[in-house]
Amino acid sequence: MFKRKNLLGIQELTKEEIRAILDTAESFKEILTRPIKKVPTLRGKTVINLFHEPSTRTRISFEIAGKRLSADTINISPSTSSLTKGESLKDMAKTLEAMNPDIIVLRHSAPGAPHLMAREAKFSVINAGDGAHEHPTQALVDLLTIQEHKGKIENLQIAIVGDILHSRVARSNIYALTKMGARVKLIGPPSLLPPYIEKLGVTTEYNLEKGIKDCDVIILLRIQLERQNKLFFPSIREYARLYGITMEKLKPLRKEILIMHPGPINRGIEIDPLVADAPISLILDQVTNGVAIRMALLYLILGGES
Repeated sequence: MFKRKNLLGIQELTKEEIRAILDTAESFKEILTRPIKKVPTLRGKTVINLFHEPSTRTRISFEIAGKRLSADTINISPSTSSLTKGESLKDMAKTLEAMNPDIIVLRHSAPGAPHLMAREAKFSVINAGDGAHEHPTQALVDLLTIQEHKGKIENLQIAIVGDILHSRVARSNIYALTKMGARVKLIGPPSLLPPYIEKLGVTTEYNLEKGIKDCDVIILLRIQLERQNKLFFPSIREYARLYGITMEKLKPLRKEILIMHPGPINRGIEIDPLVADAPISLILDQVTNGVAIRMALLYLILGGES
């Protein structure tokens, strides 16, 4: 069972804890289909969403998750945060602690920021993405989506394609998928694959068509230009030609592959519009499951069971 105060990363979780989160999320999906999509489970609890990087899917899904569970939900954006005035993250943690919230959902550009806040304050902390380090809730969303459509995760061949070097989603998915028994292959230009990444129990491939040949699921990643301080490939057009997923590249495959993407998607670069809108695309399923996973985490961390 999941009995942690915080969720700071996938790397620290056991397989049993991941399974408990997925099982809880599956039970919460029923609530999302009701005419009145609300339960009183976390009434009286306070959830603060503190996002210091742009976000649509993660921030809104955490807000909806809190409100579905009847928690008091507050959103703080970078422009309204005192961090813009020079306040340190440690001082902000102490300030928020004085207001006695129950949980902070933190996204920050600095790797390790949620870990620092968790050390400095008594409230619970969920990592909603810290720099290029981890994005644990997205990895859990992806696990739930794969399990729903494939019936299992163990022994599946999963390809992660794109900017692995700068992607927190890739790192969390590597930890999550390998823990659950999947075989993970990383595909991308040599300049966007971290050195020694094979030590995490994955394989690498530079050729897209060769890499996806025997895969069950492809997880696409966008090119994270905001985190790049130099040019890692000749041009966007060249990247799209070599690593963009199109129907033509999928036609020779012996079995149907499911396509996933954490969003936001860049149509015409990492994914062709025809693929993004095809029945094999699970992108919107991931969005739906995002609410269920985040409901499950708020419930489990804040003691909803008791």
